[in-house]
Amino acid sequence: MKAKVYFSREITPEKVLELYKLLGKTLTGNVAIKVHSGETGNQNFLRPEFWKPLISHVGGTVVECNTAYEGTRNTTDKHMKTMEEHGWSSEFTVDIMDSEGPDLVLPIPNGKHIKQNYVGSHLAKYDSLLVLSHFKGHPMGGYGGALKQLAIGVASSFGKAYIHGAGEPEKIWTADHDSFLESMADAASSVVDYFHGEAVYINVMKNMSVDCDCCAVAEDPCMEDIGILISLDPIAIDQACLDLVYAATDDPGQAHLLERIESRNGVLTVEASAKLGFGSREYELTEV
Repeated sequence: MKAKVYFSREITPEKVLELYKLLGKTLTGNVAIKVHSGETGNQNFLRPEFWKPLISHVGGTVVECNTAYEGTRNTTDKHMKTMEEHGWSSEFTVDIMDSEGPDLVLPIPNGKHIKQNYVGSHLAKYDSLLVLSHFKGHPMGGYGGALKQLAIGVASSFGKAYIHGAGEPEKIWTADHDSFLESMADAASSVVDYFHGEAVYINVMKNMSVDCDCCAVAEDPCMEDIGILISLDPIAIDQACLDLVYAATDDPGQAHLLERIESRNGVLTVEASAKLGFGSREYELTEV
């Protein structure tokens, strides 16, 4: 059965909430709302006011984990300061999930490269998950969307190095590249399994730079905004976003973003995720 993906070309905070209601999935219990806090200096990340109507409606906790590289988010103190400066803390309850150890270790029995995933210990507090992703390029992954949020985003600082190194954290920047991409799929599968279907994924195709929101110095967006997508399937929603980029043949910035995605073999993460079976690349796109 094809996964359902809803799509709107209108990009507003109100439309995000409308799509969530249209999806018909009510997240219950203590809801973890995974955002990207945005590295200090980055101009492209989606601000808290964009997400406010949805987050207020769901009523969950905004969650993040610390980074594995130098910057303004690699310690809890610095990360919380960044969250304050970017307006997250003033709008929402914020939880840096790996602020306390030890990490929560999720098993990946079918993982190709890694058999366990180290995530923020506070993940254990949550019953359901709302993944809010800014779809754009990425210097290493080729692109960033729902799968990267599930993998790198939920991983602890150590866990991020572990995934990047394909199980050898000391090789964070030197591991075989395709093994890193496949390790992201491994890690994402463990988070999906952990929540047993109690998850919703939203990708917003806006401010699409070739660079990630983790870059303090990022290129300005190269493509025109495309829209908002929502699904219960993290693989389908990322595949749909990639397909929309390929379909935007009249956009003069398309070639630049595709060069970033293809030169890093970004689609491999989607392919590897589909092989693990926690979603499908086959989808039905319904425009609303």
